[in-house]
Amino acid sequence: MDETQDAVAALSDRECWAYLGRQELGRLVTHAAEVLDIFPVNYVVDGESILFRTAEGSKLFELTVQEDVLFEVDDHTEEDAWSVVVRGRAHRIETSEEVRRADALSLKPWIPTLKYNYVRIEPTALSGRLFHRGPEPERYGIAEY
Repeated sequence: MDETQDAVAALSDRECWAYLGRQELGRLVTHAAEVLDIFPVNYVVDGESILFRTAEGSKLFELTVQEDVLFEVDDHTEEDAWSVVVRGRAHRIETSEEVRRADALSLKPWIPTLKYNYVRIEPTALSGRLFHRGPEPERYGIAEY
């Protein structure tokens, strides 16, 4: 029996969205030229997209240079853990209608800073895993003497 098959389960897209909706903090990975960066961001799920706010700076600049991003969220309990990775394209929200809609979602900065820019991540692919936690299996089996 392969304990790995019982310990790790792939999540469907629907399950990925449900897990993403349970959290508020994720990690955004950007890639501009030869530079990879990772940023913690608080977010909300809006339909089947991720929305976050940001100030002017390297994160927003890198998204204008290269819109392809990764976004990762995870969590754990004593019994299990999960991880969801969103591959997608990020773009700054610019129209008044989009901003009004985003404002209605009550997405507030976690720290006392002004973050005027909304960014939406439109997924191109989702992947998620559920991990059932437990003790490490016996490595060597029963030794015969």
